[in-house]
Amino acid sequence: LTAVLNARLIGLIDRLITACEAHMAARGIPGRLMVVRGDGALIPAALAREKPIETILSGPAASIAGASWLTGQTDALVSDIGGTTTDICLLRAGRPAIDPDGARVGPWRTMVEAVAMRTTGLGGDSEVHVEDGLDGGLRLGPRRLMPVSLLARDHPALVHAALDAALTSDPAPEGAGRFAVPLFHDLPAGLDPRESAVAARLAGPTGLAQAVRTRVEAAALDRLVRRGLVLVAGITPSDAAHVAGLLDAWDRPAADKALALFARRRNGRGDRIAADAAALARAIIDRLTEQTATCLLEAAFAEDAAFAGLDPVALARHRLVLAGIAGHRGTLRADIGLGVPVIGLGASAPAYYGAVGQRLNARMILPDHAGVANAIGAVVGQVAMVAEGSVTAAGPGLFIAHLPGGPARFADSATALAALESALSADAGARAAQAGVDHPRLTVDRDIREVPVEGQPMFIEARLRVTAGGRARIAH
Repeated sequence: LTAVLNARLIGLIDRLITACEAHMAARGIPGRLMVVRGDGALIPAALAREKPIETILSGPAASIAGASWLTGQTDALVSDIGGTTTDICLLRAGRPAIDPDGARVGPWRTMVEAVAMRTTGLGGDSEVHVEDGLDGGLRLGPRRLMPVSLLARDHPALVHAALDAALTSDPAPEGAGRFAVPLFHDLPAGLDPRESAVAARLAGPTGLAQAVRTRVEAAALDRLVRRGLVLVAGITPSDAAHVAGLLDAWDRPAADKALALFARRRNGRGDRIAADAAALARAIIDRLTEQTATCLLEAAFAEDAAFAGLDPVALARHRLVLAGIAGHRGTLRADIGLGVPVIGLGASAPAYYGAVGQRLNARMILPDHAGVANAIGAVVGQVAMVAEGSVTAAGPGLFIAHLPGGPARFADSATALAALESALSADAGARAAQAGVDHPRLTVDRDIREVPVEGQPMFIEARLRVTAGGRARIAH
């Protein structure tokens, strides 16, 4: 499976690296192009071309390295909020935790060593839903929308005219305040008749009511969105942050109008879900705070050895945990908080994460330049080339060292282990030097398995892992 996934990525990564190298050449940049691996280490572009599967989760891994460098923290939970997802990883002894089972791609496990990352569909551009039920609470994600305030920045006349017209009706027409934004220039090939009909109406950003005329066509639009051909615009936490005065990047009046329109929606009791745009903005930001705090609690329970084997999702939602987070005071006193600080990353982290730290009774660190921690992590990353091998016992007085060049026989385990360590060190060191490290540092991890027989240790197997690392010689 890992080989198949790697093969699917080769063409994509090759085009990306070729484009980067061509751009660097055009700009006269003589540096060596390096790529971040899934464990945060750097590898040469040539290796990434051959084994692009090793770049899985390289973005989050670089963010973790950047967080450590920006803050000087060695032990912390790092939470990186983007437009679509929030990525959370434990930083331990200055390095990200590694997933021992291999990186996950959707539902599939791979045999690729990468950071142990918990990802949830929650970001600054997450879709806002009204939950079913009498109270009609809010829920964010997992789908990403284009913020209305961003669309209005680029198409002000279209967006404001549509919002003003919708605000004259109460309740507003279905689909009001939402838009379909095509990501294609020419009508794509391979569409079914309903998809073609919807796509043909999208000469540019279009109100959802004009783009979709039946429920069947709504399903066709969803298929176009899943294929990456169309983006839906609607209210998001980014719009709420504009209304609340936490952000001022796009069109705040459009965000005000869109939230005022959404606030007119009714819950199961028939009441409006919010009094006005400002009240809805506070509710959306509070919901983002709650969902982010829950994700961090899940990560903390998953990484705490005292709770090994228990479901971190259930623990994070347990009534006692929630009471402890709230600082319950009654016949019982309950206090719970995170035992490590939280480093908030992402361009929108300063707008939201102060409240998250307060809710979790945790120290929240929001470093300067948190929005580019990913790029900083790539710059400060180091090369790490790994070579692995084993020694097995084939019989009395016969030990096989499985060297990079093939198996070799030895009369005792100590000699076999020494030969294996020497061969692996040479292999990893040569590859590190090829990647641009002048004087690689070598670290050796040994896992020797023995069993006692009549009071004497009996050698079964040994596995050695040699890592050659250091700063790459990036430029000539």
